[in-house]
Amino acid sequence: MTTTATPKTSVIPLYGQVTGLLNRIPVDLPLLVARLGVGAVFFTSGRTKVEGLLTITDSAKALFQTEYKIPLAPPEIAVYAATYSEHLFPILLALGLFTRLGALGLLGMTTVIEVFVYPDAWPTHLSWAGLLIPLVVMGGGKWSLDALLGIDRPRV
Repeated sequence: MTTTATPKTSVIPLYGQVTGLLNRIPVDLPLLVARLGVGAVFFTSGRTKVEGLLTITDSAKALFQTEYKIPLAPPEIAVYAATYSEHLFPILLALGLFTRLGALGLLGMTTVIEVFVYPDAWPTHLSWAGLLIPLVVMGGGKWSLDALLGIDRPRV
């Protein structure tokens, strides 16, 4: 009588081996990827609003008077706050410097964008939040200036 392996007996040990290998990956790697990935999204957006280093364009000002209009701040202030935040916070994330603050700032921006500007874009905003929340909770990890300078002990 020949017996064949059931999926349970063949898949479970293989799955256990794969997860064992994945457990060897330092958590600092996904934290670094999250910092660079979400930071790139916001930094790229910020660069579309400026000429040169940080000169805000007339088209960016117009967007904040029409499409990006929010009840929390006048457009003349919001355009500067958003544009400078889209530059500063991603740089902090890339360096892993004051990571939790940078991630919290971008999470706040994401919330404002979701609630007041593009509420139908929740899948995109949820993906940003999914990268930012671990950074707020766990910090930048051991591969960050926060850890190197001792200003934020990694939780992990």
